[in-house]
Amino acid sequence: MIKMKKVSIALVALFMGLTAYAQNVTVDNYYNRETRKTKDGRTEAFHYLWTDHEMSGFSILGDIFLKNGARALTTLAQEPTAQNLKKTDVYIIVDPDHLGDNPSPNYMDEKGAQVIVDWVKAGGVLLLMGNDEANADLKHFNILTAKFGFTFNSDIILGVKDDEHFDDGGLSTSGSSLFKTSKYIFIKNAASIAIQHTAGPLLTTKDGKNAMVTVKYGKGAVLAVGDPWLYNEYTNGRLPARFENDKAAADVAQWLLEQARKAK
Repeated sequence: MIKMKKVSIALVALFMGLTAYAQNVTVDNYYNRETRKTKDGRTEAFHYLWTDHEMSGFSILGDIFLKNGARALTTLAQEPTAQNLKKTDVYIIVDPDHLGDNPSPNYMDEKGAQVIVDWVKAGGVLLLMGNDEANADLKHFNILTAKFGFTFNSDIILGVKDDEHFDDGGLSTSGSSLFKTSKYIFIKNAASIAIQHTAGPLLTTKDGKNAMVTVKYGKGAVLAVGDPWLYNEYTNGRLPARFENDKAAADVAQWLLEQARKAK
């Protein structure tokens, strides 16, 4: 009986420990707020959301976060504030809207940027996924990124013309401390990243342009890439087998969650 009790106590302690370190992962639906009409005439949000199971969604990435220990996946459809960001550990902003995406885009501004910066400084972990300038609002997005020491450029790297030229978007991750299992990934038509201060390069192209950067900021951390990259279309096997975006998604999820745990 005593042994059973000790085992039960140990299991409870283990469960409580795991729960304490589990993280909430939130995807933005304020700066990226695209909608579409359904067959029955309703308007629904889509594109880079956990609930979007089509090629445009993040449902696969969401499952990967959960498999790697995230407590819950949430969506923030309001402007970030100190109060609502308290509820999350990892915050993801992807492909902020321009007028082509949304007739009334919610642009990043100084107020929102400072709220996010303060949250990161206190221990939040931020994933920023841009896009090429034709498909995202980089001008206002850079109000935020500049505070962390980098900006998205108005160019295109890893340009891919069609499916016959996949390797034009190929990028080696060998030797990276973040990508522990993936060795070769695919990123298509991304914006390069200019480093002004603080940020450090994580992945660079063959011609030396930054495709991905990281920043340690206060107690928190930032990871940035110039493309939405890990949406369903490029994590579900559509790519040739030599690309390991599925493994890369797990590597990224593990890294983000680990940074959040370290900040506790």
